[in-house]
Amino acid sequence: MAKRNASGDEITPIVRRIIEAHPDAPARTLARRIVAECNGALTLEQARSRVRGVLGLLGARRRKECDTQHLHRPTRPAGQRLAIPKSQAEPWLPFDLGITGKVGILSDIHVPYHDETALRAAVDHLQAERIDALLLNGDWADFYTISRHEKNPKLRNFRNELAAGRDLLKWLRQEFPNMRMVAKLGNHEERWDSWLWQHAPEISDDPIMGIDNWYGFHNLGIELVADKRIILCGDLPVLHGHEKGNGISSPVNQARGAFMRLHHTVLEGHGHRTSTHSEPDMMGSETVCFSTGCLCDMRPAYARLNKWNQGAAVVTVHADRSFDVENFRIQAGKVRQS
Repeated sequence: MAKRNASGDEITPIVRRIIEAHPDAPARTLARRIVAECNGALTLEQARSRVRGVLGLLGARRRKECDTQHLHRPTRPAGQRLAIPKSQAEPWLPFDLGITGKVGILSDIHVPYHDETALRAAVDHLQAERIDALLLNGDWADFYTISRHEKNPKLRNFRNELAAGRDLLKWLRQEFPNMRMVAKLGNHEERWDSWLWQHAPEISDDPIMGIDNWYGFHNLGIELVADKRIILCGDLPVLHGHEKGNGISSPVNQARGAFMRLHHTVLEGHGHRTSTHSEPDMMGSETVCFSTGCLCDMRPAYARLNKWNQGAAVVTVHADRSFDVENFRIQAGKVRQS
């Protein structure tokens, strides 16, 4: 191995090449690589000095005297420097409907345990209101068969549940042809992924196993909103209601519970109760929360006695993204607005 001289240096190109290949490595780590590549022609300290020289870290005077182009980098503390590990977090952004006009919102249909009379009344009212978009705000399907709760074996027929869900979506498309339709996953639809993760994890991430594929969303022109994302109707955030957890969000007045948990205007379903709660701050700015009723059987086996009521909503979104909410109830097949 040739020694360093004034006319040339066979080691410096090796040093430069190793630095260029590992620009963020500490000087001592680079020096070890150089010693190994030079077969011990340099000591570790000699190699480290060469690294510092090529990096221009031997002082301003030496940098001026040397006619070799430096691979300069700022000085830093000696020793191993660890980089921040790559984050696996993914962006979680609201789903903006981007609609000016009327949005019909149906929550908690729970097919095949839906109430046909209430659902018919809600759809008739939305048609009379001439809505511009339809939002199925979670729990449009029940997934009773694959739930983790105790189940009556006489009622366990998942194939029939899937068929009923498909028929519901086809019927809604028939009632609202050529209209934008969005379906959000509520806690009941999320049972599908949970069941796959437990029983078929190897194929659970295959697109063909997605709930949108099983229900034919593409053919029906239905958009899917998953991952508990907030849906924006203008400036009104819409949740299914399970996103914020339980506890204080399940009081006598569900809308007040939403306010206490979120401190933000919101419309949600999930609790099967129609309610409204508003509170102004000291400057007069008002926060209003809404909860919508359900469209399912009012006396299921797991909750024969309850505080539920049937209902739905129409949100009118104005050009400036402000909004008005008609949060209507349904009783005995009649729409009640007072």
